[in-house]
Amino acid sequence: MKISPAVPKYQPENRSDGTVARGMVLMIIAMLTLPLMDGIAKVLAVDYDVSAGQTTFGRFLVQACLLGPIIVVVYGVRALVPSQLLANLIRGALMSLAVMLFFATLKYMPIADALAVFFTEPFILTILSVIILKEKVGWRRRIAVVFGFIGAMFIVQPSYAVFGPISLLPICTAFLFAMYLILTRQMASKDNPMTMQFAAGVGGVITLTIVVGLATWFGLDDFSSPQVPEFGIRWLLIFAIGALATFGHLVVVMAFRLASASLLAPFQYLEIVTGTIIGFWLFGEFPDAFKWLGIFIIVASGIYLFLRERAAVMHVGDK
Repeated sequence: MKISPAVPKYQPENRSDGTVARGMVLMIIAMLTLPLMDGIAKVLAVDYDVSAGQTTFGRFLVQACLLGPIIVVVYGVRALVPSQLLANLIRGALMSLAVMLFFATLKYMPIADALAVFFTEPFILTILSVIILKEKVGWRRRIAVVFGFIGAMFIVQPSYAVFGPISLLPICTAFLFAMYLILTRQMASKDNPMTMQFAAGVGGVITLTIVVGLATWFGLDDFSSPQVPEFGIRWLLIFAIGALATFGHLVVVMAFRLASASLLAPFQYLEIVTGTIIGFWLFGEFPDAFKWLGIFIIVASGIYLFLRERAAVMHVGDK
């Protein structure tokens, strides 16, 4: 699952073709790399019986431990604390819960299916932008949102018959991630992105400590931590997830500094390609024709939504 900063509104800038091309290359690298986290998380769940709660806790702990020293060296100790500490901790709570639910889904659903359903996030974000940010959305984008959810149903319906309510967790993940983006969009200019991500890591660790503790108490196996994973391959894989998340985020930040958000955002759908390859390679998973139709509808609707967002911001019109 992608872990990226909020997509800022498009602002025309004087960027050279070479600069924009580098931004696109960085975005492609990030989108082809990040699904490796999902493959590793599924290996931990299926082959090593590590719960989603344990994996996600380790992922955010590693993120905080890796970013902390980098921030101190580059920006100084004071940069560890954002100006809006509580809001950033809440961001971390939202993100950590989103990732935990997604990792729990991967134990049961194919990676490509879960990723495709998760990509209802831009449609949920559009709806929340209207409700929370009072943004105006024209009829074309409303239709794109409807078609996006129709595409998701093509994937969820057969998955629900097999996996039950667990197949709806990627939509819950998408909702939490959209809330994270709404909050980040309102705070993006307040602090350094690395500081915000470090604080989010700390917030995630705090949140997951509570959630995993409660899950253990109530016996929720997919989120609990009945025992600390044995030191060895399990810890190495958990560290790899945290390192990939940190790397992917930093690459995405670099990409968005070189090219406009509206240009780069559609590249996120490359995650489905990588997820499909990883799922087929490791677990023999491959979407059937019906699910590919759903994936196509989601991707097409999402790309159109991004294009209309860009057109609306540039005052081309969205009537």
